[in-house]
Amino acid sequence: MSGYTNPETIALHGGSHRADPNTGSVAVPIHQTTSFQFQDTGHAARLFGLAELGNIYTRIMNPTCDALETRIAALEGGAAALALGSGQAATTFSVMNLCEAGDNIVSSTDLYGGTWNLFANTLKQFGIEVRFVDPADPEAFARATDARTRAYYAETLPNPKLQVFPIAEVAAIGRKLGVPLIMDNTAAPIICKPFQHGAAVVMHSTTKWIGGHGTSIGGIVVDGGNFDWEKWGERFPTLNKPDPSYHGAIWTQAAKPLGPIAYILRMRTCLLRDIGAPMSPFNAFLFLQGLETLPLRMERHCQNALRVAAHLAAHPAVARVIHPSLQEGEARRRAEAYLKGGMGSLVGFELKGGKEAGQRFIDRLKMFYHVANIGDARSLAIHPATTTHSQLDEQEQAASGVTPGYVRLSIGIEHIDDILADLDQALGQ
Repeated sequence: MSGYTNPETIALHGGSHRADPNTGSVAVPIHQTTSFQFQDTGHAARLFGLAELGNIYTRIMNPTCDALETRIAALEGGAAALALGSGQAATTFSVMNLCEAGDNIVSSTDLYGGTWNLFANTLKQFGIEVRFVDPADPEAFARATDARTRAYYAETLPNPKLQVFPIAEVAAIGRKLGVPLIMDNTAAPIICKPFQHGAAVVMHSTTKWIGGHGTSIGGIVVDGGNFDWEKWGERFPTLNKPDPSYHGAIWTQAAKPLGPIAYILRMRTCLLRDIGAPMSPFNAFLFLQGLETLPLRMERHCQNALRVAAHLAAHPAVARVIHPSLQEGEARRRAEAYLKGGMGSLVGFELKGGKEAGQRFIDRLKMFYHVANIGDARSLAIHPATTTHSQLDEQEQAASGVTPGYVRLSIGIEHIDDILADLDQALGQ
């Protein structure tokens, strides 16, 4: 990997790709192929035996995906990464890579609705328990931990609650107990670096800000290479005991010649091999295009969102605005401690007229798109209680920060005057 440290440069030059060795192409080629020719039988045996890393089959590894993986790993300051077919796949793999039936993880209550449903319902089918705790009290993670706890999980800038997670505090608790912190950094690329605060794993839905154009679905998991899985061997049997699915390989040992990548190596060679959910090479190419302008876009996203939050806070029809810039006390301290260069582009608010007023507002928008996505270059709006969080009951919605009248905005990079004008006309002013 390159030795660059500034995100603007890493986004363009980081990772394994400089130019295609066969053609000299500066842009990463789209390797739209299922399979790769082996040099000879010995080469094939070395690849399958993990004596060397290389391309075998696109379900497991692909050069276009590799370019994206190495660049995002460099951007986050991690050791290695794995690109997957969606953000939900990234969340699922990040947990299942460490868990067996009977194990548990401890998760923040402040989650995207799809993740909450995955944790509260779907993982139960695999015998994995998820214990939800309020991140306002970091010690709650310690109290919920037992010998079968395999990870802590949280979102950096939770959607839709928008209260920054206490990364360093919970990571420190986990390090003492031998429990890694997995951070979903989807809503805070560039502006937050969870590895610098003790996180062990970072994941993104690349569908959002990294892609930035609403064209592709994808996810990525980044291994920080900073957690001693071998030291806590009893807690992590998936990484420290012989794996019958791969000739009895012990992943902490098998990874040593390759670097501190036992976690991501097992995810690639076992979960991705057996379950699937790879990122397509074409989508990886599109995410690379988005990544090149991510630092610039995040600046404008954050600047516009700051203006929108202040504008809505002064509007007579608005009862409450949810944005880190308007928070006080501990929530504001965390925002200032973990977010550098901006406070994100998500803005939530409640209208005084409640649910009906919120729905009427969305129906009157003209420039904003009414879609189930965030992080686009264009501005977006949605009513979470009836869409993204509709599968949660009222108590679960309240725990995640969704009230009946809550409206979520994802502020784009349009001119701020046009953004504010559309909001004003939709608010009836």
